[in-house]
Amino acid sequence: MQREILHIDCNKFYASVECYLHPELRDKPVAVGGSEKSRHGIILTKNEIASKYNLTVGEPLWKARQKCPNLIIIPPNFPVYIDFSKRVRKIFEDYTDLIEPFGLDEAWLDVTGDWNKSAIEISEEIRKRVKKEIGITVSIGVSFNKVFAKLGSDYKKPDAITVISEENYRDIVWKLPCSDLLMIGRATAKKLNNYGIYTIGDIANSDEKFMKSILGKNGLTLRRFALGQDTSPVHHMDFERSIKSIGNSTTTPRDLVNNNDVKIVFTVLADSVSRRMRSNNLKGTTLSISVRNSNLVTSTRQCAMPCPTNISRELVHYAMALFSANYSWDNPIRSVGLSVTDFEFDEALQFDFSGSVQKREKLEKLETVVDKLKDRYGDCCVQKGTVLCDKNLQYFNHQANNSTFNH
Repeated sequence: MQREILHIDCNKFYASVECYLHPELRDKPVAVGGSEKSRHGIILTKNEIASKYNLTVGEPLWKARQKCPNLIIIPPNFPVYIDFSKRVRKIFEDYTDLIEPFGLDEAWLDVTGDWNKSAIEISEEIRKRVKKEIGITVSIGVSFNKVFAKLGSDYKKPDAITVISEENYRDIVWKLPCSDLLMIGRATAKKLNNYGIYTIGDIANSDEKFMKSILGKNGLTLRRFALGQDTSPVHHMDFERSIKSIGNSTTTPRDLVNNNDVKIVFTVLADSVSRRMRSNNLKGTTLSISVRNSNLVTSTRQCAMPCPTNISRELVHYAMALFSANYSWDNPIRSVGLSVTDFEFDEALQFDFSGSVQKREKLEKLETVVDKLKDRYGDCCVQKGTVLCDKNLQYFNHQANNSTFNH
């Protein structure tokens, strides 16, 4: 039996929710954007009217205003967006329990074997119900695998259904730029272009050994995707992916100009990351940092830590060691990030004669107590002395700035 997979994408999700909640904005150009005062002033999404001005996601708000002087910018309200996302998924549950989210605004559904309705009929029902019951629109791709279903939801927007079948995928998919294919980012697309590969059809018709030589195993995966050979399942809605990394990054309220500035921000980020590691009963062995300077040039570095840890002061120690060894201060710093990978489950620490393990155990218990205080009284109720050295860097909202769980 051929699989019937849907990929459903809520069109311009954040902006659509805001325009639904504020009807007076519906005929105006609207963008949801970060705070310019705290230097997170970029477009997160925009409505269809704003799209006509060639605004792009990630574009600075000052630049967007030059293109569209009457642009209305609304700060993001994530609790509301999460609520709308849950309401949309409740509709999905009326048709299948094989629902795999892909962010707040996208999901795959497997409706194979529904003898009462075809995948196209189910898609049409969902499209109409979301519009009527939730007040926003969706675009839906219908196909025999997840990769092509996602391409279908992107193919025609807004409020549309696109079917990509075994009969027509060469005519639809192979003409698309290679950057449209799942797992191909800017760097990979540029590399493929350098070898004369511009479309998904070029990938499909490329030599298998050649793709492996330039992209390794990922090259073989991309070729399979282009040929329609994706067999990955749509997971059950209760499926929980294992966490592969936990990280946090922020654009700082002002440029960082010395190591003390950087240490303050790393301390705040490490508190957030270590707290989430402890809440998931995890310890990590690899630490990564990212640094973006005032010229918007980003560099990343990572190191292996001697033993698994979720202690914030250890994360700060290794982060600063990495930073000091690799950054020359040619330019001030605009943003930094910190993440931990290669997890092990938290286990009891072993005794050693030097007493270092016992010291680490005490630190971990202390940080766990602080976690409970922060859960009850707020993130800023207890802070390390390091972060009190600069009022401008002390109170940025580290929980709201690009906290990530990668699965």
